[in-house]
Amino acid sequence: MVGVTRSDDELLLGEWACLGLLYRAPSHGFALAARLRPTGDVGRVWSLSRPLVYRSIDQLVARGLVHTVGEEPGIAGGNRTLLADTRSGRAQLRRWLGRPVLHLRDLRSELLLKLVLADECGIGTAPLVAAQRTRVIELSDALAMPAGEPIDVVALWRSEASHAALRFLDQLATRAAE
Repeated sequence: MVGVTRSDDELLLGEWACLGLLYRAPSHGFALAARLRPTGDVGRVWSLSRPLVYRSIDQLVARGLVHTVGEEPGIAGGNRTLLADTRSGRAQLRRWLGRPVLHLRDLRSELLLKLVLADECGIGTAPLVAAQRTRVIELSDALAMPAGEPIDVVALWRSEASHAALRFLDQLATRAAE
């Protein structure tokens, strides 16, 4: 991304993950990295190496979405810098969590990350689920395969993936209503 400038609302998924993990309470980079490793609670959806977590934090600080709020002693010596979302960072995260994912291919990563982070942040997911369902219906309708046409395996895969996504979203909506 050398030479490419991103707008304020164009964060990488790892940056969104860090922003979301700081939403409820301040934390430090080492703790975020633990949660974002492949075996971590958020890392099972979207994982980042420790260097990428710190790079994400640096980007969030540079954009004014995260700021330093203090220090605490580290386990192996030295202090750990405590970070928290800024008001702007929290607002931007809430907006992002409410926007549906645009492409079917991104449901497994981006939508699941949004759902996990919304739960982490105590933000209801019903509006996101409803908006995502509408988007998936649009995509599914566009992927409908006319009877009698030769089978296009890629189109068939996408069509079936859209049906599975709708079932998943319906399950979420049903369980949230219980």
